Amino acid sequence: MTSCHNYESLPAARRVAIFGGTHGNEMSGVTLVNQWIKNETEIQRPGFQIKPFITNPRAVEKCTRYIDTDLNRAFTTENLSAEKSEDLPYEVSRAQEINRLFGPKGSQEAYDVIFDLHNTTSNMGGTLILESSKDDCNLQMVHYVQNALIPMSCSVLLTEHPTLKYAASRSVAKRPVGVEVGPQPHGTIRGDVLDTMKKIIKHALDFIQLFNEGKEFSPCTVDVYRITESVDYPRDKDGNISAMIHTDLQDRDWQALNPGDPMFLTFDGRTIPYEGDSTVYPTFINEAAYYEKQQAFVITRKETLTVKGIRVSQA
Repeated sequence: MTSCHNYESLPAARRVAIFGGTHGNEMSGVTLVNQWIKNETEIQRPGFQIKPFITNPRAVEKCTRYIDTDLNRAFTTENLSAEKSEDLPYEVSRAQEINRLFGPKGSQEAYDVIFDLHNTTSNMGGTLILESSKDDCNLQMVHYVQNALIPMSCSVLLTEHPTLKYAASRSVAKRPVGVEVGPQPHGTIRGDVLDTMKKIIKHALDFIQLFNEGKEFSPCTVDVYRITESVDYPRDKDGNISAMIHTDLQDRDWQALNPGDPMFLTFDGRTIPYEGDSTVYPTFINEAAYYEKQQAFVITRKETLTVKGIRVSQA
């Protein structure tokens, strides 16, 4: 019999939001959320509210990542507390409005769960992004989703890092969950990518319904990829990119990169190897939107988390 110490009683999730269009050219989330705004039948579940929401409508209208600044980095304390002004960047004003509707961030009044839907040009497949290794409810959710998707895989990126954890739109919620699916060129829709995203959301909502209705989820383990470092492209003395992702690394998200393996290829044909001291797992490899952020990929380390069982509290 499993010890009660391995279980945690948690409140039911009563308010859930699904964000699309945080980046206005990531079309799977935009398409699904617009569909669900028109007809919520597919996402309706008994016992809790689900609100589909377009987060950056001006960027969606122009099919661009953002208007003034990246909305998915705008939810800082400084931005959310800034005095309202016509001079504020559009996305900062929008972040304040989203915080008012779904937050306030860090408060008991905030939405219980926010799923934020994104596309990547990287070959990441279906990916769930979590911010905490201590959130047993979110970890149980991804464990449920992963099992429901078999034989399809769904990786878990853990952004629990002091400097690489950014102020995302979903951070307004008590339990933020990023959904990243690729590869898909920005401004386009791929049927397989959209279908994967839809399945992830379906299973995640099923999990919330089952949890709210009293199903106990047993202790388990979850494999995650913990982000440890952001890697820029090699650059010349003027700051210009001087190398590209090596063909041996391109499209190999979540696959092992060993010391000495090819990492970059300079434009004059020289291989730059990975010089770390242990095996790592790159992802967001050659993401088109991250050139402006000086990021060629992020390095992660694979680890297994032990997750407590959970049950809904009766209070």
